[in-house]
Amino acid sequence: MKKLFIITGDYSGDIHAGRVAEILKQKYPSLEIEGIGGENLKSAGVKLFTNQSKMGVVGLTPKILIDHISLGKRVVDYITKDFKPDMVLLIDYGAFNLSVSKILKRAGIKTFYYIPPQVWASRKWRINTIKKNIDKVLCIFPFEVEMYKSYGIETHYCGHPLVKQLPEKANRDDFFEKYGLDKNKKLVSIFPGSREFELHNLMKVFIKAGEKLRENHSDIQFCVSHAPNLSDKVYNKYLKHTDFKVIKGNNQALLSVSDSLILASGTVALEAALYQVPMIIAYKGPWLFYFIYLLVRCIKMVSLPNIILGKVTVPELTQDKCTVKNIVEETEKNLYDTSIRNERISDLGEVKSKLSEKYSAEEVANQIVENI
Repeated sequence: MKKLFIITGDYSGDIHAGRVAEILKQKYPSLEIEGIGGENLKSAGVKLFTNQSKMGVVGLTPKILIDHISLGKRVVDYITKDFKPDMVLLIDYGAFNLSVSKILKRAGIKTFYYIPPQVWASRKWRINTIKKNIDKVLCIFPFEVEMYKSYGIETHYCGHPLVKQLPEKANRDDFFEKYGLDKNKKLVSIFPGSREFELHNLMKVFIKAGEKLRENHSDIQFCVSHAPNLSDKVYNKYLKHTDFKVIKGNNQALLSVSDSLILASGTVALEAALYQVPMIIAYKGPWLFYFIYLLVRCIKMVSLPNIILGKVTVPELTQDKCTVKNIVEETEKNLYDTSIRNERISDLGEVKSKLSEKYSAEEVANQIVENI
């Protein structure tokens, strides 16, 4: 009996892992699968070595580092000495998975990497680790194929998972009625991130920008996306004195019915692009982390739509540019400057055409079945 071990370390990775596992169960019923993941992987019938719920913590505290080192040791001991799989599938979660890959290579275990680190964006030296330790990269952006192959790394382009997995646009009238929104007003939605420190850094400037926009235009209303991993208390702390509506558990529908978006970057920007909703990226963090980012980055653009298009269509307001004035000005362009709005919507329409219509999870499953 063939064996596969899957490793992922955060919420989005668990979603991708769960879909791959479901397809594998259909295509290869006798395949024994274990792994590190969350509820999605578990629901797909995979036996979990440990739950990844605590692995998505961000930071460099001694405890976090010690916990990750300890987990890494335990998992590689289990993989190499007990489970002994025919293949390991790594999914996203770069720092941890690249460290594990070194030991898997020494143990002679075939290792594929789905959604590898974005070495084209920052820390390009990691491509050497990938070349040494990964047998095949299963990438999700078309421009990655040529880059990996130029380093002599075997690569298969699977297509981006969002293209097939993103739901159709929600019905605007139904959504507005459900959440008590005014159908005669424009909707600006705020996605401040999914980590508490991001809300701490961003919510005050976002709220002030919203209040200024409302002062300038009476036909605007605001919604704020509630990340599933954060408590209501976190949002109430910032929004209790506003009439901004908090939308929980319906983020993609919210994206699709909005007239303009204020985003803290991340994958949500690609989702918004696929819905062709004009947006701005507004983000700031501790200056030390930003300085380190400047040292390791390989490209100047930060949002996926701009990177895919090769030009700045989505305004990127980072660090000292993340001000009330700039957020207001760019959002007003998205809402009221017809020429700019139409141009940005048209550009965003090109994003989907540059991404494949392949069903990414099925491509991954096929690669495993063919190579395990």
